[in-house]
Amino acid sequence: MILEPLTLPGRTDYLSQVMDYVTWAAAACGLPEAAAYRLSLAVDEIATNVVIHGYQDAGRSGDLTVWAETTADRLIICLEDTGEPFDPRQVPQPSDLDRPLEERRDGGLGIFLALWGVDGFSYERRGDKNRSEFIMEQPGAGALDSP
Repeated sequence: MILEPLTLPGRTDYLSQVMDYVTWAAAACGLPEAAAYRLSLAVDEIATNVVIHGYQDAGRSGDLTVWAETTADRLIICLEDTGEPFDPRQVPQPSDLDRPLEERRDGGLGIFLALWGVDGFSYERRGDKNRSEFIMEQPGAGALDSP
């Protein structure tokens, strides 16, 4: 089942509404609390990067659309934007995780942790849109009612 999308301006003051939608979808389909937390962190990290880097830093404006889809065994959160093309999977994995914080390079850790925390992630560019999908496996996912 696919829920009706939520479309908001791609600005930082709307990110909390994206997170409310994700939190609601996770709770409504019975995703365990720890998995829901990891999913929320992942979506928040990528959505924040879209708004800051894909829109603000690029001198662009646009919308951010989020929707949820549930199947018998998974919850999928889709995030779509018209910001600068950016595939989070192309960010190099940190190679210095065993070093003290002051010796590590800046950046990239948030995306690494976001993608590590979900069961699946995909990205594609469709025309002028970026689409990121976050997948959380869950046995016995139920049908969702709209928020």
